[in-house]
This record gives sequence, structure tokens and C-alpha cells, in this order.
Amino acid sequence: MAKPITEIVVFVTTSSEEEATRISRILVEAGLVACANVLPRVRSIFRWEGKVTEEQESLMVLKTRASRFKELAMTIKGVHSYSVPEIIAIPVVQGSAEYLSWIREVTAK
Repeated sequence: MAKPITEIVVFVTTSSEEEATRISRILVEAGLVACANVLPRVRSIFRWEGKVTEEQESLMVLKTRASRFKELAMTIKGVHSYSVPEIIAIPVVQGSAEYLSWIREVTAK
């Protein structure tokens, strides 16, 4: 029987590096994520309101527990400038035992 996924990586795009940094700090300080990486410039091509759009955005890569996702998403939606922010999670299927333990410790409620 497979072990249930307890850690996740969450991707969130923002309008700027400043916004990504501000949101990342809120999430780390609240204990919702153990770590936030901010990639300052990514090119995003997407369909929005019937048109193909191309924008420069910043990307946050967040490490947390699956059990914190709902609260994390609500917090992001409350401080994000987009009406429909990208908030998607992927499971961590393997990782360093020490690192995964640290994620669980830092994000414990």
C-alpha cells in the first residue's frame, strides 16, 4: 500500500517580483509554507477572456503540507492582485527525509 502524500509543491504566478516577494513573506511568516522560491521573470502565454495573451510574470514555488493547501489558497486569494490567481499543487512523491521532515515541522499547526 502506497504511503499517502503529505508534502506538496504549489505554483503561483504573480504580476511582479514585488508581489511574489510580498505574498511569499506573508505565507512563510504565517507558517503556511516552509519555503518560497521567487523566480522573478517567466513568460506566460495563456487564453484569458477569449484572447491569447502573453505576459511577463513572476513565479512562486512553495513547499508545504497537503493538509495546509485549503488555508494556503484562501490566504493567497485574499492578498493576490489577480481575480483568478494560478494556485496549483503537485505531490512530492520522493524527497530527502530530512528536508521533508523540516517541511512538516515548519508548517505544523
